[in-house]
Amino acid sequence: MKEVRDYMYAVILAGGPGERFWPLSRKKKPKQFLSLFSNRTMLQLTMDKLDNLVEPSNVYVVTGVLYRELVEKQLPELPSQNIICEPCGRDTAAAVGLAAAYIQMRDPQGVMLVLPADHYVADIEAFTNIIKAGKKAAQSGEQVVTIGISPSRPETGYGYIEKGDKAEEIEGVSIFKAGAFHEKPDINQAIKYLDKGTYLWNSGMFLWRSDLLFRLMAEFLPELEQGLSLIANSLGTPMEKEIIRNVYANLPWVSIDYGIMEKCKQVLVIPAAFGWDDIGTWTALERYCNADNKGNVLEGKGVLLDTNDCFIYSPQQVVVALGVENLLIVNYKDSLLVCDKDRDQDIKKAVQALKEAGYEDII
Repeated sequence: MKEVRDYMYAVILAGGPGERFWPLSRKKKPKQFLSLFSNRTMLQLTMDKLDNLVEPSNVYVVTGVLYRELVEKQLPELPSQNIICEPCGRDTAAAVGLAAAYIQMRDPQGVMLVLPADHYVADIEAFTNIIKAGKKAAQSGEQVVTIGISPSRPETGYGYIEKGDKAEEIEGVSIFKAGAFHEKPDINQAIKYLDKGTYLWNSGMFLWRSDLLFRLMAEFLPELEQGLSLIANSLGTPMEKEIIRNVYANLPWVSIDYGIMEKCKQVLVIPAAFGWDDIGTWTALERYCNADNKGNVLEGKGVLLDTNDCFIYSPQQVVVALGVENLLIVNYKDSLLVCDKDRDQDIKKAVQALKEAGYEDII
């Protein structure tokens, strides 16, 4: 009978640029290092929700080389060697695989919990119970487990997972076979998903054994697996930093969803309702702010006249909004963003346009 370990490792992905939160989120300090809800940053809140699941010594943060000091400052309880710095961005498959290489060095059969640094969870107890059940389902090394969020609205900003037949129940938590993964839908398709009742939001949270991940990469992403194996063999040697720097830059740029999850047939999904939200845009943050009787949210200084359904963020300067509606207005330091709220997913395009126009200093 195989040995079953009763602990796991958590991998927090904290390397994204947070461009859809520009101009508050900047290259030097992206949104995962900002305090959006309280005096705790998004990264700190993510660490907080692991309190009853993982010891700090078993938590890894994957981030960019620019952000090591920010991680050290915000998570002083985290061992310095558990901060994994990507020499360059290569999307989530490479980032998760790099963390798996470090975990393999410590525990060849270690169960990994992967979660983004910028997601909000309201019910920590329910989250903890679901992750514990997911860990047990992943311990055999034969299944990938993902967390699907029961949708509360027809959301076009998330991918979806189709829920299949029930596979098992662990400590009162129902676990299902996962059907197809679907990309972000248009509004009509999102309404159909909601009405059908068998579609879940893809939360981007996964559990698997690290050795299973390497086997899946060898099957579906062989070029990535070969590069990461070179890195894994260098860990703890004098050549470690040089090999990571040279190999990582040539790894394929692919997401874990597209590269593995959409192709893998051994995926289980746990439907969850623990008050989850992907705080990826300003309008996502708006859901947690108090609006006036005309649907406006004013965070900072301003006067609103004949204005409806606007979100205004201006902590330093006074904004006057007159006769406008459905706008996102962010006035921060040296930059002003005015955007139709329905286009907030496209703020990344605006940031790219700023780069092309030579405004690197304000992004």
